[in-house]
Amino acid sequence: MIEHSVDAAVIGAGPAGLAVAVSAKDSGAKDVLILDRNSWLGGILPQCIHDGFGVEETGISMTGPEYADMYIQATKEHGVDVWNETMVLEINKKLETIAINKKGLHKIKAKSIILAMGCREKTRWNIMIPGDRPSGIFTAGVAQAFINLYNIFPGKNVVILGSGDVGLIMARRLKFEGANVLGVVEILPYASGLPRNVIQCLDDYDIPLYLGYTVTYIRGRERLESVTIAQVDSNMKPIPGTEKELRCDTLLLSLGLIPENELSKGVDIKLDNFTGGPIVDQDYMTSIPGIFACGNCLQVYDTVDALAIGAKHAGKHAANWKPPDHEIKVKSGKNVRYVI
Repeated sequence: MIEHSVDAAVIGAGPAGLAVAVSAKDSGAKDVLILDRNSWLGGILPQCIHDGFGVEETGISMTGPEYADMYIQATKEHGVDVWNETMVLEINKKLETIAINKKGLHKIKAKSIILAMGCREKTRWNIMIPGDRPSGIFTAGVAQAFINLYNIFPGKNVVILGSGDVGLIMARRLKFEGANVLGVVEILPYASGLPRNVIQCLDDYDIPLYLGYTVTYIRGRERLESVTIAQVDSNMKPIPGTEKELRCDTLLLSLGLIPENELSKGVDIKLDNFTGGPIVDQDYMTSIPGIFACGNCLQVYDTVDALAIGAKHAGKHAANWKPPDHEIKVKSGKNVRYVI
């Protein structure tokens, strides 16, 4: 095992990982190392070719690749070390990170570890949609990567389940590419994505939004042939007699995102039942001293600007942390879902 020592080890090279590394360097950390399993930097940003990134942070509306490049250049200017194609296997309470890459097995001893693993998409099996198991069912993020990165067209007649921002953006993107988008189906009585995305991605292109509906059955042999949608009651149960069959060859799932915290669980970091991310203090430090969390592995953010602000705060404190004198637990009260 090859041993290394750094001031701060950052796990994840998405927008949060890049921002927190630059912030830690600015705040006095001499040796900052980013570890990421992908061959590229920026996480999901390279496939997000629409604009709207960085408006709050810089006043300039950038595409995802442009925003990623801004931080990639910043990491180079700050002398942040980056290990791509490196899989982190575990972290421990001694602030050691065990990782593997082509050069071998590594143990990185750090003064602080910063978790920035991002999040993953919910799938069909998270909500257990009944029916057949044909091809043509994708998460919205996978379909986005197919089109924007690999030039693969997922389907011609598309239904989108869930009105999250990625699903709304993909409705517009598919329309651009000539697909027939039959509609976006949302179980809630309101869209879950940003209002601007509802207007710019659905209303402007006359794409129907079925509020208070869900997909109740998937039909198809080798390829998806149709889905059945139905209205739901106040308990989110399908109402008999309200079914509609939509003939389609593609179903995109935009069901929400889950913070990625397998490494956190492995070291017994306390997680918040609502967010799915670590419970942190005002400095973004987790229940284990010296281990910090930021970005979408902490909580799922609506915008990359808000994510970057939090990541910079975490980096500032991770560079110069000390154990707290005492803890004061803050709990959410009436009409407050959670406290971070």
